[in-house]
Amino acid sequence: MTDARPASLLTVDLAALVANWRNLAARVAPAKCAGVVKADGYGLGAGPVGRALYRAGCRHFFVARLNEGLELRDYVGEDASVCVLDGLGPDEAPLFRRRDLTPSLNDLGEIEAWANAARAAGEKLKANLHFDTGMSRLGISPRDTERLIADPSILSALDVRFVMSHLVSSEEPDNPINAEQLQRFRRIRAAFPKAAASFANSSGVFLGADYAFDLARPGCAVYGINPTPGRPNPVRTVARMEARILQVREIDHPQTVGYGATWQASRATKVATIACGYADGWLRSLSGRGAAYVGEKRVPFLGRVSMDLITLDVSDVPEAVPGRMVELLGSRMTVDEVADIAGTNGYEVLTRLGKRFARSYLEPAA
Repeated sequence: MTDARPASLLTVDLAALVANWRNLAARVAPAKCAGVVKADGYGLGAGPVGRALYRAGCRHFFVARLNEGLELRDYVGEDASVCVLDGLGPDEAPLFRRRDLTPSLNDLGEIEAWANAARAAGEKLKANLHFDTGMSRLGISPRDTERLIADPSILSALDVRFVMSHLVSSEEPDNPINAEQLQRFRRIRAAFPKAAASFANSSGVFLGADYAFDLARPGCAVYGINPTPGRPNPVRTVARMEARILQVREIDHPQTVGYGATWQASRATKVATIACGYADGWLRSLSGRGAAYVGEKRVPFLGRVSMDLITLDVSDVPEAVPGRMVELLGSRMTVDEVADIAGTNGYEVLTRLGKRFARSYLEPAA
């Protein structure tokens, strides 16, 4: 049975998401534009997000985990490429082949394992090569990069589609590490001229044409997170989160609110309790700092965010009554503002959104 009046609601504007992707695609043209759909589509649902992007023309998708690739494959067409950034794990080659997933090969061991699978199959298998140009996380190390450049026959059993790397500080356009990484990546790209190249992430799209190469891989900007911090957001809001007011009561000094009695009334105060908490992914670090909107009126959090509930000061908001929905995330309370208050980034805000929300998807026009 479905609750006709959900306690909390996450609305995902797929039309805005598609518009964001098309905006980014236009900026990098004539390069292609991928869609990064890892972490369950940044918390918004990999299936609906992947399907919407595919229908909009996206044909290159990136996920982090193998299970994410297996899920996404059911939502995009056979002509779409789905690349798993984690690479090829032990005994995973049969699954990659069976579901037509492309591994992002991150070291010589993965390259050898995928090449062995190709030889056993009697065909060249698709692969992307991920080179570390400064992140020092996943990726073919600088030492092994030199070995591949010196002996490209190591790759003879593979159909290398893309060489790729990942920018460290692209959201800081004046950071010299961007140019340093670009120089390193250009050298790598020149060593593998038959493969296409992919370098720019969301913020990298805004570093200019030099960073676009053949395929950009935007993630956060597709979902409405500002890829140009400190400047106006060039993309549209995608996610809206609301929670229902469960109860409204009046308290006065010296009464306190919430666990630990961290907030004490200094005057008569009207307190609304809403159906959302850290079990829904709303960060505990917003305790005493966060805010919500009742209509057009901004109201502050009182006391601590608890597992299931948040309390608000609605003393000056007569329309705050039980059953009313309040906005915790949306065009008024943006994901970037929430992240700033919480001391994190928009990625964490979105990807932590829990499963208790009822979800509504606004589809793009046909």
